[in-house]
Amino acid sequence: MNIQLFFVTIVGAKYYEKSEYITVGEIVVLIKDYNNPYDDEAVEVYMPNVGKIGYIANSTRTVARGTRSAGRIYDTFGEYCLAKIMFVLQGSAIAEIVDLFPANNNPIVKITSVNE
Repeated sequence: MNIQLFFVTIVGAKYYEKSEYITVGEIVVLIKDYNNPYDDEAVEVYMPNVGKIGYIANSTRTVARGTRSAGRIYDTFGEYCLAKIMFVLQGSAIAEIVDLFPANNNPIVKITSVNE
C-alpha cells in the first residue's frame, strides 16, 4: 500500500477572527463548499467547538510551496475529510490531511462557534 501525505494551506482565519484558536496538533474538518459563488472547488475549514476558521488556499498567490491547493484535493474525498494543523504561520497554517475517507460521511464532531 502506497500512502501519500497531502499538506494544504489554510488561509482566511483573520477574516473570521479565529486566528488565536489555531494551534499545532489541532484536528480540523475540511468541508466542500458547494455554494461558493467565487470558487467551484472551495473547501471550508472548521474547527470543532470554534466554527469556520478559513478556507484551503486555491490561488497561486496563497498556496504555500509544497502544499496542495483546494482544486488539487477536491476530488480526493467525499463531503468532508480531516486534517491536523502542523505549522502555524503569520496569516496562514499548514495542515496534513489525516483521513480522506472517515468511517461515515457525516461529520464526527459537532461544528459550533464560540463567537456566533
